Amino acid sequence: MSTSPVTLMVARRVADGRYHDLIAWLREGEQLATDFPGYLGSGVLAPPPGDNEFQIIFRFVDEQTLHAWEYSASRTAWLNRGSDLFEHPKEHRVSGIEGWFGATGQRPPRWKQAVAIWLAFFPVSLIFNFIFGPLLAELSLLPRILIGTACLTPLMVYFFIPLSTRLLANWLNSTPTRPLAGAPSAQNR
Repeated sequence: MSTSPVTLMVARRVADGRYHDLIAWLREGEQLATDFPGYLGSGVLAPPPGDNEFQIIFRFVDEQTLHAWEYSASRTAWLNRGSDLFEHPKEHRVSGIEGWFGATGQRPPRWKQAVAIWLAFFPVSLIFNFIFGPLLAELSLLPRILIGTACLTPLMVYFFIPLSTRLLANWLNSTPTRPLAGAPSAQNR
């Protein structure tokens, strides 16, 4: 039985005047994680303008390898070294594609998730096929699709879909506005 990769998402608000120290500390944490078995990747998403909350993402092959890293002496020492750099950390653990779109109560509708994934996948797939299509054209369908998906899946999962969701964050997380009760509607004005 195979297990799904697990993603730990941590939100940290930088303490006043500690921006550059926090960036260096976050990079140190990413480097530290690379030495652990089961590590698949990590990233730091900078806050939007006017905000100071960074999103830090660590991805491991399964819950056991993430747990080993989380409770390791080196990670504990790293967290202690950075404890004065941030305020009120929040942690959220997810598996599968749910990690791209936030916590359960904060996820956009599925149709918006589908649009965000498609907007990431279409141009990358188009460019891949434009560049490598002539080389792969000699192959039969199965090896051609196998090579294409083997090349594109890591690019999509680790770079382009997170980029798409970050660029579309305002749209993905927007909620339709409803008129206040008793407020005149556009028809009554």
